[in-house]
Amino acid sequence: MTWAPRAGSDSVRDQFTKTIEEYTASIPSSAYLGIALAAMGSFLVVSGNRAREIAQWVPTWLTIGVYNKMVKLEGHDRTDRGGYSH
Repeated sequence: MTWAPRAGSDSVRDQFTKTIEEYTASIPSSAYLGIALAAMGSFLVVSGNRAREIAQWVPTWLTIGVYNKMVKLEGHDRTDRGGYSH
């Protein structure tokens, strides 16, 4: 038995992704950097296991910020801009 996506599931997923990207594009990329810096600063204040949890937020927020910046610069994908698709 092979798995195959349901008909139309890609268009639903694409629309969901576009909605998220439109929402996050309204947030400045520097906000994500600020959140990461705040997590670094709070890591210095907090000690113990809680500090390790906070330290894990830093790369997460930096990655989200980079993704946000890429979406702003490149758009959702080439098909939205009239380019080719695979």
